[in-house]
Amino acid sequence: MAPEKNSSGTSREEAPVKVPAKDPKKKEEKKDEDLSEEDLALKQQLELYVERVQDPDPGLQKVALESMRQEIRTSTSSMTSVPKPLKFLRPHYGTLKAYYETMEDSDLKRYLADILSVLALTMSAEGERESLKYRLLGSEGDIGSWGHEYVRNLAGEIAQEYTKRQSEEAPIKDLMELVKQIVAFHMKHNAEPEAVDLLMEVEDLDMLLKHVDGTNFKRTCLYLTSAARYLPGPDDGLVLDIAYKIYLKFEEYAIALQIALFLDKTQKVKEVFMSCSDLLRKKQFCYILARHGITFELDGDMVPDGDEKEALQEIVNNTNLSDGYLTLARDIEVMEPKSPEDIYKAHLLDGRASAGGGSVDSARQNLAATFVNAFVNAGFGQDKLMTVQSDSSSGSSGNWLFKNKEHGKASAAASLGMILLWDVDTGLAQLDKYFHSNDNHVIAGALLGVGIVNCNIKNDCDPALALLGDYIDKEDASIRIGAIMGLGLAYAGSQNEQIRAKLSPILNDAKAPLDVIAFTAISLGLIYVGSCNEEVAQSIIFTLMDRSESELGEPLARLLPLGLGLLYLGKQENVEVTAEVAKTFNEKIRKHCEMTLISCAYAGTGNVLKVQNLLGHCAQHLEKGETHQAPAILGIAMVAMAEELGLEMAIRSLEHLLQYGEQNIRRAVPLALGLLCIANPKVNVMDTLSRLSHDTDSEVAMAAVISLGLIGSGTNNARIAGMLRNLSSYYYKDASLLFCVRIAQGLVHLGKGLLTLNPYHSERFLLSPTALAGIITMLHACLDMKAIILGKYHYVLYFLVLAMQPRMLLTVDENLKTLSVPVRVGQAVDVVGQAGRPKTITGFQTHSTPVLLAAGDRAELATEKYIPLSPILEGFVILKENPDYREDH
Repeated sequence: MAPEKNSSGTSREEAPVKVPAKDPKKKEEKKDEDLSEEDLALKQQLELYVERVQDPDPGLQKVALESMRQEIRTSTSSMTSVPKPLKFLRPHYGTLKAYYETMEDSDLKRYLADILSVLALTMSAEGERESLKYRLLGSEGDIGSWGHEYVRNLAGEIAQEYTKRQSEEAPIKDLMELVKQIVAFHMKHNAEPEAVDLLMEVEDLDMLLKHVDGTNFKRTCLYLTSAARYLPGPDDGLVLDIAYKIYLKFEEYAIALQIALFLDKTQKVKEVFMSCSDLLRKKQFCYILARHGITFELDGDMVPDGDEKEALQEIVNNTNLSDGYLTLARDIEVMEPKSPEDIYKAHLLDGRASAGGGSVDSARQNLAATFVNAFVNAGFGQDKLMTVQSDSSSGSSGNWLFKNKEHGKASAAASLGMILLWDVDTGLAQLDKYFHSNDNHVIAGALLGVGIVNCNIKNDCDPALALLGDYIDKEDASIRIGAIMGLGLAYAGSQNEQIRAKLSPILNDAKAPLDVIAFTAISLGLIYVGSCNEEVAQSIIFTLMDRSESELGEPLARLLPLGLGLLYLGKQENVEVTAEVAKTFNEKIRKHCEMTLISCAYAGTGNVLKVQNLLGHCAQHLEKGETHQAPAILGIAMVAMAEELGLEMAIRSLEHLLQYGEQNIRRAVPLALGLLCIANPKVNVMDTLSRLSHDTDSEVAMAAVISLGLIGSGTNNARIAGMLRNLSSYYYKDASLLFCVRIAQGLVHLGKGLLTLNPYHSERFLLSPTALAGIITMLHACLDMKAIILGKYHYVLYFLVLAMQPRMLLTVDENLKTLSVPVRVGQAVDVVGQAGRPKTITGFQTHSTPVLLAAGDRAELATEKYIPLSPILEGFVILKENPDYREDH
């Protein structure tokens, strides 16, 4: 102690004479000479204070401390360097610390502790947490007066100290007092993300509710919801829960509703309805529910008035989707029906391909044309093949139907359902004629068509169930499949008990053929998607145990585990019991089942550990013909599609698998890429798929071609369209690959470019479970192209109808009539945690509604005249007039 004091004494006496004799460091000498006059004066001044603080007279001590405090507080410096007083006091930190230990308890001692706490900001050793230690010993004064950097540093030390004390189970009351002060300071000074980070560290987010106010709650919640994506469960749920409470508190009901849907909590959805009294807003909630595609029954608590309730239930049932879509089509002037030839554009190709492909009227070509026609004219209600006004004698709609062979007729009849998509009344009337056919395939197609027309539309009188219910137990397998798949599409996500009672017995019927059973499992999976329903799970598990080994080796048997997986879609750890049971299955399907279950349960969660786990399974080189690596690869895409960062990383991992993986892995990679960038044609993925579409292995090439269709679905992307045209001339002799090229061309022009297959909506925040289920089912079927898509089960392509949604923004007035207003549409910008009021979109163009939104686009109103009732402008948005709006004359 003594020598230290002495040395500091000497340096003080000798400071004016610029030769510190006792100090061996020559550098110091240099530094002292570099100092300007005022810096030198400041340095001497501070050293004098350090000396005075150690004076026995408390009066002098107090003055010295006060002055030192003043100096530190008033000193500001450039962002890059340490404030001067802190720099000059550096050598005396040890001295002051040692002296502090000797003082007896008094106000002065606390005063000194405050100063030491600030000094520790730059001097304390890593991990010592001295700043916090002295802060807790010091006076209770206002923290913020020492500046932001100090508060920030303290917050970091509190987080470390908190974890340490938690592990030792020591009390944390004093820490929490400090946390309160820091959070209040951050919230006042627009540093909401830092306040949130600190509260996450000390696990006390409830404190936020007291500190948010009308000015900062939006930024706070934006940070909470964005951070939730990167948190491990169950923390993510808690964080969103707080955001939900804050939004409710400030009456931002629409976003609260979206969080409730994200958490998949029906109770919270009801709570939003009950806390809001404004009928117009409730209508907007109904549009949000309809877009999310869940079946939801309003009750008397949520909407007391009976007539209002009926009107709202109509919206939830999505009955006006067809009208809205056609309004958009008329506005953009694309009502004119298109024929498959308009899509193929064969005249742009060189001679051989157009001659070779066009003239021969093969069944395979016609089947492709059926699908292209259905995809392109989906929902328009008219086309040039199926709905042509027939002459009384020949009936040309029949003509096209019979240009298809056997099972091709089923897809052709069903395509009529796709063309009349969402228009239930007209659709059922037009499909009716096929029910009187004496060809089983046509009836099967008509049944499937009924399912397609009703897809995503709910109806109180359940026409689909009434029509399809009687055909489930017919003799003919194709009729049964048509009816079963139709029910799956029409009632996806509805958890309808009546249908379960009808379908479950089929699973336990030992005589039923495997294909009927596979489609039953999928339909039950779709109807009970994400419900974790025990009974359905049991029936599918028993089926998997009962079937013979030879049957489990069939391509369609893979749909059984998928049906089981869909029950747990996105439900994370709820799958564990079932996954344990799956380990007892026949070894042929055991691993396959495990991969499918994990990938479904964690779909859309972005869970990094699960991605690693699935990658691990793909790294093994297998000898025996095992099939479980393909679903694992699709699983990587399903899990990682949750947010942009994980998505980019998954794309890179898949590139590696392409280079080092076995053939069965390479066949699945293109499909996984297709799922990751669905309806969002990223250039790097487009190039990879283009390369793979010329692969020597025809299965890889087919998968790549289909994926090109998926990533371009509904975008009319000219570059992909060009690639596919060239491929159609390249493969003009290979019927199966040409078929895939045609399907992809149909997908790229889906709904003439007005539809999307992206299961994410509301600015990529919500994932529609039924949409994802439809896409996954189609992809699993594509894992064995030759047997399923190119075999007689090509109608699995219609599962995509579950994900089809108009990619529009349609603004309506208070009476739900279309209203055209100017909007700016541009690339969305991530503004989480940015200072001020940054622009949320960039490179915008101004259009008048209705408008199309591409992937990653965001819209905002370009007029003050109306106020949108939903903060996210997508789908149907109700506008109400702004009472404060004054027109400038």
